Amino acid sequence: MPELTLEDIAQKAGVSRSTVSRVINGQPYVRAEVRARVLEVIRETNFHPNVAARSLALQRSWMLGLVLPRTVSSLFTDPYFPRLTQGVAQACNQHNFTLGLFLVGSAEDEEKIYPRVARKGLLDGLLIQSGELGDQLIDRLANTNMPFLVLGRPFHGENISYIDVDNVDAAYGAVVHLIRLGYRRIGTITGPIKSAVGIDRKEGYLRALVEHGLPVDESLIVDGSFSEAESYAAMQQLLPARPEAVFAASDMMAVGAMRAVREAGLEVPDDIAFVGFDDMPMIPVPEPRLTTVRQPIIKFGEKAVEILIDLIEDRTRGPQRVIMNTELIVRESCGIRGRNL
Repeated sequence: MPELTLEDIAQKAGVSRSTVSRVINGQPYVRAEVRARVLEVIRETNFHPNVAARSLALQRSWMLGLVLPRTVSSLFTDPYFPRLTQGVAQACNQHNFTLGLFLVGSAEDEEKIYPRVARKGLLDGLLIQSGELGDQLIDRLANTNMPFLVLGRPFHGENISYIDVDNVDAAYGAVVHLIRLGYRRIGTITGPIKSAVGIDRKEGYLRALVEHGLPVDESLIVDGSFSEAESYAAMQQLLPARPEAVFAASDMMAVGAMRAVREAGLEVPDDIAFVGFDDMPMIPVPEPRLTTVRQPIIKFGEKAVEILIDLIEDRTRGPQRVIMNTELIVRESCGIRGRNL
């Protein structure tokens, strides 16, 4: 008796071949009754898909790539990326994909990696962390047939799919929280100002000040790089401007800045209040506990994989734009012991 194929199962279930593929791989966007009908046919026929044969027939590798624009050292010192990778890996396992990791730390790295990730046959699709202004990898891939999804807002490209949080709105809400507590001289330590995330969180900070009638004081704005060490130095630069509160564009930077404040003989939040961004459970817990913007990093990675698989399965769909929610988590660094109006 000849071995059953996906087409056989599709015909018996009265659905398309792609629908059977989605059901087998546990992918979304299949109605419950259709999924149940396909699974019943699979059970009745004792169908077991041959992975190797399926890959050849579909010209699929069942492998996804994750491209991170970071050196190996910063990849493991910045807690954002291990959590992002965890979410991506979990979703790949769930959907029976293998994950390949590519680190792009320089233009030379990009030149070496691009032919590999763009080559047909090695990968079915790519997840690319949005980098800094001037990076060319996303633009180059936009001119290929490789399905890809950008993690974070790309700088340009109307036809590029991406997933992000609303960094402008989240930063705006964090700074407004400080304003409502009565703080007026509010400083910020920004992310890299060449990155979309750094630009967006700074924009949210500025918008909050302007809309609430507070002056923009350039002496209260210092660029950072999402690192604790550089934020420590940035806070030392901010101290002479006498900020009452600081919005740090990442929790790692908030930790470094709070250390600089304590070493200057000042107290948090009595002398300077703080709000961070990320709500990272794996960073050293500062005292007092940090008020911060929580973003769902692991779920972000999982959702990114689901969107990419959808792009792979249905290439006729237009660009996908998904914005995930954030939440301000109020703790003692400003919100509980701060100065209520």
